[in-house]
Amino acid sequence: MTGTSSSPVAEDTPHHRHLGPRAAAALVFGSSAAVLVVEIVALRLLAPYLGLTLETSTMVIGIALTAIAFGSWLGGRIADQIDPRRLIGPALGVSGAVVALTPAALRSTAEWSPALLMLIASMTILVPGALLSAVTPFVTKLRLTSLAETGTVVGRLSGVGTVGAIVGTVLTGFVLVARLPVSGILIGLGVLLVAGAALVEWRTRGWTGTPALALVTVAGGLAVTVAPGACDTETRYHCARVVADPDRPGGRTLLLDGLRHSYVDLDDPTYLKFPYVRAIASAVDATFAEGEPLAAYHLGGGGLTFPRYLHATRPGTESLVSEIDGGIVRINRDRLGLRTGDGIDVRTEDGRLGLRRLDTDSRDLVVGDAFGGISVPWHLTTVEAMADVRRVLDEDGLYVVNLIDHGTQDFARAEVATLGETFAHVAVVGEPADIGLDPAAAAEGGNLVVLASDRPVDVPATQEALDARRTGWRIATGDALTSWIGDARPLTDDYAPVDQLLQPFGPGDGA
Repeated sequence: MTGTSSSPVAEDTPHHRHLGPRAAAALVFGSSAAVLVVEIVALRLLAPYLGLTLETSTMVIGIALTAIAFGSWLGGRIADQIDPRRLIGPALGVSGAVVALTPAALRSTAEWSPALLMLIASMTILVPGALLSAVTPFVTKLRLTSLAETGTVVGRLSGVGTVGAIVGTVLTGFVLVARLPVSGILIGLGVLLVAGAALVEWRTRGWTGTPALALVTVAGGLAVTVAPGACDTETRYHCARVVADPDRPGGRTLLLDGLRHSYVDLDDPTYLKFPYVRAIASAVDATFAEGEPLAAYHLGGGGLTFPRYLHATRPGTESLVSEIDGGIVRINRDRLGLRTGDGIDVRTEDGRLGLRRLDTDSRDLVVGDAFGGISVPWHLTTVEAMADVRRVLDEDGLYVVNLIDHGTQDFARAEVATLGETFAHVAVVGEPADIGLDPAAAAEGGNLVVLASDRPVDVPATQEALDARRTGWRIATGDALTSWIGDARPLTDDYAPVDQLLQPFGPGDGA
């Protein structure tokens, strides 16, 4: 007589006993966490080349979700046709090898064949993401023994996978990125995945294939050591290098993500190499009496070039700096000669939050220099942020900000329009063609410096200072500036499409 209590789904063979509930949960948890680690770290790895923009984030998230969907679907289909015991180990091993090779692959491609970067980046997310996502249906197939427990098994493993994804996200964002270089995170994850593959292979089929996978992982780690784009230091936000200037014994250039970000002369802090820094100095020196000490606040630190300049030329100046990247602060102390007693107080914090903590009417000068070459912190560009800048300035205070834009200058014009909503007087300093003062010449873009204050800008004195420093820049105000701004729409916390307005960054100086 045939029993009818349940219909068999998978034969209760010994291999099912090899994959108990704890092992199944560990595999699903670990593979789901790994997908999110790869997604977050890949975004950081691509930021130096594509920018930390909304588009870059959307692309990486979209690719990762595609990988999860494709891997789950294909893994389920394959699991119905092939014994899943033969699939889990290779899925973990191959994904581990690809993950370990990712830093070398992306950095080499960015250096030698930038046109292929998007394709290679997509594959380094798609391949491990799909393979790791396929682990869940493989494990589910092995754990199902009857239709009566389908809901329990699927629901439990789905929940475990979700928890794994959450843990992977939190662990990466709050722990791993803060303590390890991105290449180290990916190589370490690759090694763990290959080790997991070896363990699964040993439990189910012996060590077949494991040595080869291990060799690939080691090769990936070794490749990173010779791949281009290596950093002196990988901070939480940047690939950082300090390069000595062969023409000046004390000259040091701070490169962030391959772009010149700051230049510091350790022997002469009054030496300002980049034109935009000379323009900022010209504006400040034309606004305030020579040698007058100032209470200054700096949004963004970098190499602290301008705070050093103020300390040297205006003894008694107190500069408070908000620099979000603690790694850059350490570089300033360890390699760029920052000393206590220089009148420079650097706080590792977000600039918008640091600005909010300042007292009203507490600053003579606010300097905005947090704008990177390929990405912009949009929350520092809005009317609401500028209202906070205006709040902390005294009645004669000056806000001077470095902007970067190219092409039609859509972002720069929108930001100047935003400043016009907050301050009574606004002026723009830059190459004549870039600010509409030389219509016959094509705008090339790059750095612009904007001055904003509730007291009139001393245009003749500022232009004289610019000329004295041989910047070649001019200052635009009044009708000329209004014409240049055109119909640009001010930015607000509710509407700030900075990434869309900002034109692709070309070669030259960073922020």
